[in-house]
Amino acid sequence: VISMTATPIPRSLALTLYGELDISVIISRPNNRQHISTSIVSPNSLNTLFATVDKLIEQGRQVFVVCPLIKSSDTMQGVSSADEIFKDLSTKYFKHRTLSLLHGKMKANEKDKIMSDFIKNKTQILVSTTVIEVGVDVPNASVMLIYSAERFGLAQLHQLRGRIGRGEHQGYCYAILSDSKPPSKRLRAFSQTNDGFKLSELDLELRGPGAIYGTLQHGQLDLRMAKLTDTKLIAAAQLSAKHFIKQNESLIQYKHLARTIHKSQFITTLN
Repeated sequence: VISMTATPIPRSLALTLYGELDISVIISRPNNRQHISTSIVSPNSLNTLFATVDKLIEQGRQVFVVCPLIKSSDTMQGVSSADEIFKDLSTKYFKHRTLSLLHGKMKANEKDKIMSDFIKNKTQILVSTTVIEVGVDVPNASVMLIYSAERFGLAQLHQLRGRIGRGEHQGYCYAILSDSKPPSKRLRAFSQTNDGFKLSELDLELRGPGAIYGTLQHGQLDLRMAKLTDTKLIAAAQLSAKHFIKQNESLIQYKHLARTIHKSQFITTLN
């Protein structure tokens, strides 16, 4: 089985470190792909940002605008929604441009028509939820605005950013904050590198790998000494574990180890 990803989630990376998966890294970009410049934007700087984006549209580029919600929520006040941002941009800042709105609750034929128009450059700005996260290839779309960027995880931010910079033009990604508070360590890292594996290592450190024996995709392990990002120690542990298995020894004589494994074991094999 081959699994391909631009940014491994913490659990996937942890499985690799544990020796359950082998890894091959492709670090080169496809031909004609340009570097993506990523910036963090405060709400106080939106007018300047919109002026910059408008100049890029004037040069022929297209823009993705991504929001975490479809509609505003009383329980998530201050978090941007696609509905409100579409109305704001189309009636104020970009009323001289062509805009479309796309989200997951639309009918399939309606979504197909909106995406087709964007691909054909009939639409200059596409305001969307994360439905454009995968499977979208629009080489002329070189600009992305991510509203309420702090609401997204690192892997998802990197996946979204991968929708731009797919052609010959320089890519620009703008992570827009919901308020004027300093950006988190996660967002700062996102703005500083395009390396998905570096981001996944930080994600692993911040969120934890989840349950190796279960289904949880995040959460810290109960390791007393080791860190999963300590690859040398993990490699040494792998060698020791393989040596132990080759000896065909029974766990029964290692009572503490047997108890630990039994406590974590979700599936029992009956021979």
